[in-house]
Amino acid sequence: MAQITFKGNPVETSGSLPGTGSEAPFFCLVKTDLSEAGPADFASMRMVLNIFPSLDTPVCASSVRKFNRDASSLDNTVVLCISADLPFAHKRFCETEGLQDVIPLSVFRSPEFGRDYGVTITSGPLKGLLSRAVVIVDSDGMVIYSEQVPEITQEPDYACALKVLG
Repeated sequence: MAQITFKGNPVETSGSLPGTGSEAPFFCLVKTDLSEAGPADFASMRMVLNIFPSLDTPVCASSVRKFNRDASSLDNTVVLCISADLPFAHKRFCETEGLQDVIPLSVFRSPEFGRDYGVTITSGPLKGLLSRAVVIVDSDGMVIYSEQVPEITQEPDYACALKVLG
């Protein structure tokens, strides 16, 4: 389990992020139209998994905007914005913000995602939501970058993630 903080207070997650060089765990998540999506839908593409607690917080919203602007334009790359928010909230947020270059995905039917990626918060006031993390998976399904953000109220290290993507 990862030990992170929320507003300086310790919280724990269900495990650890998949390590660099490991095969990315399978997932099946829900898109804004209520259909399901998984790795096969993005075959031969690099996937940026932007994982966060909720779009209803400024830092989470900022990360979606930032990755929409900076990573989505990269060749052979798709940005998946993953949270426990319902698909309706994802759709409303992206439409309101004019974000068309990210794919919002909800874990509401798939609690195993948080367990498999080690990001389900297991203690504290956000228990049950996902921690803030970035996992980048190459076109062969291998993890090439992962960052568990140590303080939930902080943004991920965009520069490091973008550098891995070239």
